[in-house]
Amino acid sequence: MNNKLSLVLLLIPLALLASCGDDDDNESVDMDDVKMLKVDFEPPKTVDVDKTFELKANVTYGDSKVTDAEEMRFEYWKKGDKDNSTFVKGDNNEDGTYTTDVSFDDDGVYEVYAHTSARDLHTMPKRYIAVGDATEEDVDKAKEDKKHENEDGSDNDE
Repeated sequence: MNNKLSLVLLLIPLALLASCGDDDDNESVDMDDVKMLKVDFEPPKTVDVDKTFELKANVTYGDSKVTDAEEMRFEYWKKGDKDNSTFVKGDNNEDGTYTTDVSFDDDGVYEVYAHTSARDLHTMPKRYIAVGDATEEDVDKAKEDKKHENEDGSDNDE
């Protein structure tokens, strides 16, 4: 009797464990149903000092344009001076685009984020702009410097 009881007590947990793995009703995520918040943000590569230009972000969620983002603002600063960054709200154009006009008053490489929150997601693509005497080569060097900073663990803001 003791052996039969021990055998039953051993088989019950094994049966329960086996049934957990064979559940056909388990929800699986179809990757075609996963939607991403995407921000297409391509500012000019170079601009002149004190010249006003437009920052523009095209925001989509899956294939749909986002016309009601909870947040869309641009943040920019001169390389090496993030403590003095400037935030500017993107104007909602009601067509999935968000824009603002800016100008920079000093030569150099500027780093620009497009902070965007919508559909309970947040993304913040970052771009670089060469202003005045700065060149695209200076931008490439800034990107390379940032890459090395991130590898060292000293700065993880990208």
